Amino acid sequence: MEHTFTANIKSILDSKFGKDAEEIFKNSNLLQYINLKTRSANKGSKARSSFANLYAVYVILEDYIAQGFDKKSGYAKYEGAAFVKLFTRQRELPFGNKLQNHALNNRMNSEFQKYFPSSEIIPILRNLETNRYWINENLLKIKVGKTEYNLASVIIEIIDEYSKTKQDAFQRFIKACEEMQEIESSKPEQVIEFISGLLAPNVDARLFEIVSYSILKFYYNDQHIFWGYEIDNLTKDNLKLFKTGRTNANDGGIDFVMQPLGRFFQVTETLDFKKYFLDIDKIQKFPITFVIKSDEVVEDLLSKIKANANKIYLVTAIVDKYMDCIEEVINIPMLNQRFSDTIKLGYLNNILNEIITQSKVEFNYTDTEGLDEETE
Repeated sequence: MEHTFTANIKSILDSKFGKDAEEIFKNSNLLQYINLKTRSANKGSKARSSFANLYAVYVILEDYIAQGFDKKSGYAKYEGAAFVKLFTRQRELPFGNKLQNHALNNRMNSEFQKYFPSSEIIPILRNLETNRYWINENLLKIKVGKTEYNLASVIIEIIDEYSKTKQDAFQRFIKACEEMQEIESSKPEQVIEFISGLLAPNVDARLFEIVSYSILKFYYNDQHIFWGYEIDNLTKDNLKLFKTGRTNANDGGIDFVMQPLGRFFQVTETLDFKKYFLDIDKIQKFPITFVIKSDEVVEDLLSKIKANANKIYLVTAIVDKYMDCIEEVINIPMLNQRFSDTIKLGYLNNILNEIITQSKVEFNYTDTEGLDEETE
């Protein structure tokens, strides 16, 4: 598979390996995997970045090079890199601020095997007792003719280049948002088109969550309820939607919470019923609203979730109990409609400002020069 960033990969290989570069690229499963994982590089901020698995390899390779094994033998006897060191280093990297341990522990190996099912080699080796990690050196050493090359340093360089490209994309996104602020009053239709374009199935999951939150926050803002402990002493409150943390964070499945109703919202892009039921279990089967990154009709989405669940559970009562916990499903068409409703209420500028604010928080964007964050 070749995409725009493939040219960057091949350029780096050419500079390192000259005439053998093409052969190395073809014969290295690890380079082929990295090529697949970097296909979003030039698609801008809307495309999923997939840093978690790349950084799992990156931090182990950094340790490998730091110990000098790219230049010497003896790696088989090395005690391995400590998990805490690798995990800490992941989070220091651009877009790595909130990465979890999943890629290091299993996810990277699992995905690699999915792409290369006939290969018996797994990339990341670990000792569960000592919590030490190694890269599988078989994937680093490629022989062309009589010459054996070690790919450790070149893989580091490729991932660094990918990170830089994605940082540039997010910087452009923030600047585009700020340009929209300047024309919001004179050309609102362009701002509307810009925000609507962020509500699409192919948009980066974090951006989709940010835009969804920004729209729903102001959609509910003018809705009121009356509540209280005494019938003659009621309080009138407008509905307030709060974002509970960073996107894709390990927060128990709650992305937004509404006061004073106590409604929970979870943003997702999967139709795997296990994910939905897991979120429901995490909050003790409390009612939850799912915001789904899909254009499919809500009834069809619910039918698919239920049908897949019935295949596994077989017991209707169990499935029905879970399905009853889904308070509402909000799909992309519904978000667009609610966006339209909030525009009529005069909230276009508020939504745009909220998108910018949340994006800067999410991407650790503090000024026009810096961006520093991501997850898978």
